[in-house]
Amino acid sequence: MILQGKRVALPSPPVVHRRFEAHARATPDAVAVRCAGQGITYGELDARANRFAHFLRARLRTAPGHGTGARVGICLDYSIDLVVAVLGTLKAGAAYVPFDPAYPAARLRLLLGQVPGLALMVASEGTAGLVGAASTEVLVLERSAGRLEGFPVTAPDVAVTGDDLCYAVFTSGSTGTPKLTAVRHEGWYNLLNWLTVEYGLHRGSDNLVVSAFGFDLSQRSLMTPLFCGATQYLMASRNVDIALAHRMLTRHAIRTVHCASSTLYLLVDWETARGGDALAKLDHVLFGGEPLQAERLTAWARRAGNRCTLLHQYGVAECTDVASSYDLAGYRPGEHDIAPVGRPVHNTAIHILDERMRGVGAGEYGEICISGTSVGAGYLDGAGPESARFTTALVDGEPRRLYRTGDRGRVTDDGDLVVAGRLDAQVKVRGMRIDPADVERALGRLAGVRQAAVVTRYTGSGEAELIAFIVPAGDGLTEDDVRARLLETLPRNMVPARFLTIQHIPLSPHGKADRAALADEFRNRYADHGTAN
Repeated sequence: MILQGKRVALPSPPVVHRRFEAHARATPDAVAVRCAGQGITYGELDARANRFAHFLRARLRTAPGHGTGARVGICLDYSIDLVVAVLGTLKAGAAYVPFDPAYPAARLRLLLGQVPGLALMVASEGTAGLVGAASTEVLVLERSAGRLEGFPVTAPDVAVTGDDLCYAVFTSGSTGTPKLTAVRHEGWYNLLNWLTVEYGLHRGSDNLVVSAFGFDLSQRSLMTPLFCGATQYLMASRNVDIALAHRMLTRHAIRTVHCASSTLYLLVDWETARGGDALAKLDHVLFGGEPLQAERLTAWARRAGNRCTLLHQYGVAECTDVASSYDLAGYRPGEHDIAPVGRPVHNTAIHILDERMRGVGAGEYGEICISGTSVGAGYLDGAGPESARFTTALVDGEPRRLYRTGDRGRVTDDGDLVVAGRLDAQVKVRGMRIDPADVERALGRLAGVRQAAVVTRYTGSGEAELIAFIVPAGDGLTEDDVRARLLETLPRNMVPARFLTIQHIPLSPHGKADRAALADEFRNRYADHGTAN
């Protein structure tokens, strides 16, 4: 089964920062970025980024093997300086690697060891200490301001092609060690061009970034407004700050937000509890990255006057973040057991294949694989079992490079993709293979359950059991009641062994449900009673 996105010709070269430069020439006085009460125009931002690019080129020339395509780490808080560093790195022909200052120091030390050939690390006075373990020079911007002023404000003469790398982000590896996956300029341009064309983004489509810098989603959130000539709003906060985000949506003419599903739930809850309609008045919220709990959004989405289009999207970091999209207005809970994630982006195909890499029949489940322009350059260290996910398969008799996502899915009769969970997330509980996401969906449909997350733990005898964490919608929800109602719809093996009531589902720095923190919560609650093992 193949879903083929629309084939669209791209300019030559398909390079994202060239679009920004075109806007800087056409509307130099338009505001490009606002952060913490400060703003910078397109013309000013272009000049500062050009100076940084010249400065960077000069530094890279002194490092053997670090010319075009060099990997430059960026560890900065959200700021105008961060955008300057990103654009300047691209203009210099290098690829940037985001290091999230919200991460613990131990995590950053681990990530630093996963970047082969890191040429330079860009930091600030406030973040330099976090990346002091880097095996390369740490460039502190405040200490280099004087030297930057001496470089030209015109763009450097650097040839960048669509095949060159633009950025690389960390993604989870099956061995537990993060992997660094690289994105090509052509793939990134294709994504941003599709977003602009498909959803009519324009110079008024101002955006607010609400996700952490290290998240793959944040890269397109950062660049989309600059790609279409709009204003980028940044929050002066390292972690997800729902109160600040909603306040900025209320005060400014922001039209779009990109976020993880869990972050959207919190924004909706905030607006529902306190009134207001800033979120409901947005043009688009583009979200995904986690199994959708549609019940969290239904009442808000159906409010009178809500004009926000919710775009439920699917993708992986290895394939430029977004592979498909679905307007949630078409979702009908009675018709769809799982909310679809729609159809492919431009120049991208989605394949549903069986274990022998053959296409499955219509409506049948298989592994979701992605081919086309969206497929990235692969893992930069080129080693480990994950590298085999980038492979070649015969499609209509022609070899085609594709990425095996490890996700399980099917295509509906309407031609939309449905993602049913991870192939490797399934666990065997008393002989039955179970995907915890299926249990989460069943819990989310129960009256009185506001949100739920399910994690797997192993007992002292090595047997798997499911632990459910529930955020109740009110008082009176009991474990016996929840268990009894689940047994009406699920086999006994799919009903969790334990149910824990919590005030909220913790979020990772990326804005997704933090399952490691939930597992710690379980251990902490039961350690004193000797029942956690």
